[in-house]
Amino acid sequence: MQKDPNKGYIALLGWSLNAIEAAENFDRRYIVVAPDWAEEYCQKHDIPYVPWNFERLNDRSIEIAETLKEKGVDVAIPLYEETVEWAGAINSVLLDNPRIYGQSLLLRDKALMKRRAQLGGIRVGIFEEAHDKDDVVRFLKRVNQTLLKLDGDPNDPIHLKAFDKAGCLGHRVIRTPDEVDTIPDEEFPVLMESHLDGWEFAVEAWIHDGKIAFLNISEYVTLGYSVFVPASPELEKYREQITAQIEKLIKAFDIEFGLIHPEYFVTSDGEMYFGEVAYRPPGFKVFELLERVYGFNAYQASMLVFDPKSTKEEVAAFFPKEVVDADGFAGCFGVYPRRRVVSRLEIPEETEDHPYFESHELTSPVEETVTKRTAFGTHWGLVYFKGEDAHTLRDLLKRQEDLDFYV
Repeated sequence: MQKDPNKGYIALLGWSLNAIEAAENFDRRYIVVAPDWAEEYCQKHDIPYVPWNFERLNDRSIEIAETLKEKGVDVAIPLYEETVEWAGAINSVLLDNPRIYGQSLLLRDKALMKRRAQLGGIRVGIFEEAHDKDDVVRFLKRVNQTLLKLDGDPNDPIHLKAFDKAGCLGHRVIRTPDEVDTIPDEEFPVLMESHLDGWEFAVEAWIHDGKIAFLNISEYVTLGYSVFVPASPELEKYREQITAQIEKLIKAFDIEFGLIHPEYFVTSDGEMYFGEVAYRPPGFKVFELLERVYGFNAYQASMLVFDPKSTKEEVAAFFPKEVVDADGFAGCFGVYPRRRVVSRLEIPEETEDHPYFESHELTSPVEETVTKRTAFGTHWGLVYFKGEDAHTLRDLLKRQEDLDFYV
């Protein structure tokens, strides 16, 4: 697409072919900042590119901000969790606003994030940092003492999460002191949280000039396995309350622009509890699901709200109306082999024959032995569905958990 020199020049931090394709078909100039291994691909396909190693923090780390500034780049967009801090550091230089870097640290460190939310009057569960296994045992006991558990009562679980990893990575559920022994020492320090009983869901909110431009509610069927958009009518009825919570979050974290991806719990009495917030695209291809039902490209949406040269009118014209403009419901299921030894990929007939089934991105197994799943583990690929009815889709996604895709 023809690039408009009067609009923002955008740096994409990290590697995502879908984001690059979206940038190619958008009217903004762009450049990809990715590790060395991307260079050959970028040269071959004429993709504007700057090499950078996001894993190395050293005295030269300011160079990338200066390089991008010299090129005339206006803003940097993080594509995954590990580039959020880099985007904050770069944007504090490009936009001449040192506070942006401090804000990115809050959006990376889950313990700092919870404290900031608490200071903003947002409901969170009980949480603490753990530096070793003894800290975990103490926290487990304290939480259950607080809940007035008696000897012999089953413990309420606690959750352990890595400070700065995306999604379910490093997430463990601990119920007994014995389970604490299974945690490798190298996983510490971690964040510990009390268990929140409730309906967990996620939000994708595009923010421009400190205001919500578009708010999607993503409904988890089973966390770590399946999600669909827009949410079912039962969850959408909380939209007003959820919007108020996101506005609180924007204020608490001082967010002026960009995309946020928070997770919440709604309890049976309708109370909202904050889980965490990410400043990057969600996992499980939610951006692609949104395009499937709404028709707009969510990566382009992010470029639009990050760009300091975007106008309010342009932003308003870009987004459809939430829920009412959606063409049905789209969801996906993350497949994990249920057997210890597998030899081939075999899509279940009942999945393939279902009218809601669209496609999959599963590949044949490389090894026969399935590695034991630690914590939530990583799925082997996604299966996509789309249909008219939220409840049919929800039941269908749930049903996939009982089927074998690898035999």
